[in-house]
Amino acid sequence: MSSTRLQGKRVAILVANGFEQVELVEPRKALDAAGAETVLVSPEKKRVRGWKFTDWGDEFPVDLELSAARPADFDALLLPGGVINPDTLRLDEHAIKFIRHFVAADKPIAAICHGPWTLIEAGGARGRKLTSWPSIRSDLRNAGANWVDEEVVLDRGLVTSRKPGDIPAFNRTMIDVFAAERATHAA
Repeated sequence: MSSTRLQGKRVAILVANGFEQVELVEPRKALDAAGAETVLVSPEKKRVRGWKFTDWGDEFPVDLELSAARPADFDALLLPGGVINPDTLRLDEHAIKFIRHFVAADKPIAAICHGPWTLIEAGGARGRKLTSWPSIRSDLRNAGANWVDEEVVLDRGLVTSRKPGDIPAFNRTMIDVFAAERATHAA
């Protein structure tokens, strides 16, 4: 992967406490390595805590509080999963408004595991082909999505994957999509 492929791109990573830690850390590492500027956005004030599969994980500094974040300042959005994180975010009016901006502006979004839950509230699931952790498949289908059980799915700038084991394919596809958007959003 080229270290300048995403040069000049700002990627918002929206999380609340309880995000699946590996689903933030590994995609962020790949985005940073490709030259993107990643910004951890959260409704939490200073720090946000991850979840490591079965127990609480590490704390991470919040780069930008959600209340001060302007979605127009970003080129793309990453939505890590975990159960607690997206369930919290989908009840947060500011988080949904933030995500809705990316959906309405057709900016690229990458969501993994339970991350697509927030897309339902933001109106980004209806009519889209996507995947997720299997337990939310009915929620997505009921919201009008075409849910499939595949490692990674790409539908009009929306990249989705099911679980941590899919992260390598998720990262490759996410970076390809975020890089391809340069021409459309820079013009």
